Amino acid sequence: MENFKMIAKTFFGFEEILAKELYQLGAQNVEQGVRMVSFYGDKGFMYKANLALRSALKILKPIKQFKAYNEQSLYKGIQSIDWSTIFNVNQSFVVDVTVNSDHFNHSQFVALKSKDAIVDQFREAFGKRPNIDKDYPDVRINVHIQKDDCSVSLDTSGASLHHRGYRTATNIAPINEVLAAGILLLSGWDGSTHFLDPMCGSGTFLVEAAMIACNIPANINRKEFAFERWNDWDNDLFDQIEASLLKKIKEFHYDIIGYDKAPSAVIKAKDNAKNANLDEYIKVSQQNFFDTQKETEGPLHMVFNPPYGERLDIDLERFYREIGDTLKQSYPNTNAWFITGNLEALKFVGLKPSRKIKLFNGKLEARLVKYEMYEGSKRTKFQNRENNE
Repeated sequence: MENFKMIAKTFFGFEEILAKELYQLGAQNVEQGVRMVSFYGDKGFMYKANLALRSALKILKPIKQFKAYNEQSLYKGIQSIDWSTIFNVNQSFVVDVTVNSDHFNHSQFVALKSKDAIVDQFREAFGKRPNIDKDYPDVRINVHIQKDDCSVSLDTSGASLHHRGYRTATNIAPINEVLAAGILLLSGWDGSTHFLDPMCGSGTFLVEAAMIACNIPANINRKEFAFERWNDWDNDLFDQIEASLLKKIKEFHYDIIGYDKAPSAVIKAKDNAKNANLDEYIKVSQQNFFDTQKETEGPLHMVFNPPYGERLDIDLERFYREIGDTLKQSYPNTNAWFITGNLEALKFVGLKPSRKIKLFNGKLEARLVKYEMYEGSKRTKFQNRENNE
């Protein structure tokens, strides 16, 4: 099978971890861009990337690049592709557009012109045209215009890869699954300690953490990928790739714990863990983090998404101060990471973060911060080290 170029889309700040994931899966010519990583692989690898990548939102397969200065050059460029080799006149399609160009103001206009060029080509060749289906198209075409460069790709994934298939129940302001998985990878989570999400909501961090710890492919519970509707879909090859990934699943010997003070969130988190077939690894209980103490022996890895005050009405100053106090007083030997879109609120934590990483949660600029809570005080730790030297 021939290798071809693909592009994996991701969130800002995840390019490096996505590139690392691709290397580990066996991709070739991996190159980081902004919110994307390009790579080479064959059809089987395309299936594998969609099934296994945790920090990718979509996998695109580029088919043509050309210059587009106006509607004529756009129409001509789209028409220069032989669409009958990609899908037939009885199939449906849709065009998704991203535009960042002085020549084109509206993505809707670009989508319409692209659709016209495709439909006209089919009508001239076959006397009839394929249908548009926005919800369940056989082929999803991606047109991206950056200044005057137009790239046309096939969307191999379909719906964004954050639709993992396990999350049927969500709470207020749930975190996107790809964002959650990327944060866990950035935090260095590898399943070698106990894990706690003290404000777990509908349990996304818990499920993604268990999947990483057990090396379960991220999208194993997903119902469908776009490439399954393509003319060259190879069911046997897909089954083979899926089976080879499932063979690499491993056991996990620590606890993954979730707390939430809302009974509705606890029920949803338990349901989602069960949907992902991971309820044997995940323990969820109704507790207010600020009234808890570290339950587990040894080091603890903590990751959470506290409220930002955007959708939940809370006293931010007091809330973030209590986060700092609880970590300081009750969670020794813990690496605590959390993401917040409220950069002001971080000042109230009262602890110095050892790391700060800029991310976006949707359009909201956010920070992923790390607090290292030592056994005893930090000063004692360093004094002991000096005395031993």
